[in-house]
Amino acid sequence: MATKLIYPDAPPDDVPKPVFKKGKDRPDNNTGLWHIHDPAIFKDDITGRYYIYCTGAGCHRSDDLINWERVGKVVASPPEEASLWTGSKDIWAPDIVKINGEYRLYCSNSTWGVRQSCIFLAVSDNPEGPFIPRGCVLKTTGKMPVNAIDANIVTDHKTGDMYMLYGSFWGGCHMLLLDKKTGLAAEKGIGTCVARRPEWMSAAIEGPYIIYNPGTEYYYLFVSYGSLKSDYNVRVARSRNITGPYKDFNDVDMTDISDNDNSTGLLIHCGYRWNDGTAYMAPGHNSVLHDTDGSWYIICHIREHNFTGKPEPSRMQIRKIYWMDNGWPVLGAGPYAGEKEQDIPEKELYGFYERITLKPALPQGITCSVPMKLDKNGYYESCSIQGRWKYQNQKLHIEYGNHNETAHVYAAWDSERKCPAIAISGISADGLAFMAKKTRDI
Repeated sequence: MATKLIYPDAPPDDVPKPVFKKGKDRPDNNTGLWHIHDPAIFKDDITGRYYIYCTGAGCHRSDDLINWERVGKVVASPPEEASLWTGSKDIWAPDIVKINGEYRLYCSNSTWGVRQSCIFLAVSDNPEGPFIPRGCVLKTTGKMPVNAIDANIVTDHKTGDMYMLYGSFWGGCHMLLLDKKTGLAAEKGIGTCVARRPEWMSAAIEGPYIIYNPGTEYYYLFVSYGSLKSDYNVRVARSRNITGPYKDFNDVDMTDISDNDNSTGLLIHCGYRWNDGTAYMAPGHNSVLHDTDGSWYIICHIREHNFTGKPEPSRMQIRKIYWMDNGWPVLGAGPYAGEKEQDIPEKELYGFYERITLKPALPQGITCSVPMKLDKNGYYESCSIQGRWKYQNQKLHIEYGNHNETAHVYAAWDSERKCPAIAISGISADGLAFMAKKTRDI
């Protein structure tokens, strides 16, 4: 008897897209997944509940990563030391870690486009706060090569040493050793640089995030390239050591600024457009969750395609991460809807697809889908490209010319066409990630 595939149910509809209002672009009322900017994911080990912390010190909670409710603002204000330094009471891009029962929220305090910034620590005995400021971890000035924003806390799995990853633009992203007892800085200076970009690319890098994968025994560095308002895109590199060097698919160090074609870092997410539905731009400032059941997720904000220069509200998006046999991550073809790992029979793959290949470009704009076909006799076609495909051990293998690709296949929810669909996420032998979704049978 044939096994019936388990497709995700349709996720709940989000609230209508909010309209920007002058002086109040992050309203206090419930706006669904809208206005969740710079989302940091956290799963509480006591309740099993998921939390998102975002710019504005907002907090949201969920029991399933699909249905979210707003908790509210969890940090009332930056400490006086920080706001006097920056001249601002804004709170950006929090990141959370739990140490010995204490929830520690690392928050940025800054203003747009300057380096006179501060990262401060606020603590609580509850993931829903309130978080009370403890002190400043790092302050930067306009004369320094770094910017004290976008903190991410990561621990060395061998030594237990804890670091704060941070930074953006100008001098790139750095790591600073922390005192695990207090959560404050344990060393002077700005720490070790782990990633940067050329000045002619506006030195545009920010939102760094590191996570260790025990399955591959690598630390993975995720960074956002470009502008959060237009060409944000997510790149990945990895290292055996927590402080680097972090190298990409082609063994290029992320601190190497001789990047003449915008190819440094494995591109895993960028602006995209399928045939149906809404086009999106500027996915970035991600966090990553390795869940207790072994599943992996990436959480970022994204915007609807709008290159007019008018404000476009951000919206949170969650996708599954699939790890390929070569140790590199690829993302689900659409937002997470509850996909289940299961064996997919080969006959379910036969059909016509849309495909998006994530290729670095100058600038990194919107990547549109193209047609693809997996025929019953092993024939592969995508536009004028002709090749062969085979399906072995639940992995799809595609060959055309001298190109080889490997992909993971799963039953997903097509959020553009509002229906279940077979989806594919993979990577080529030369380091180009791609995703596809089935639109009809042969």
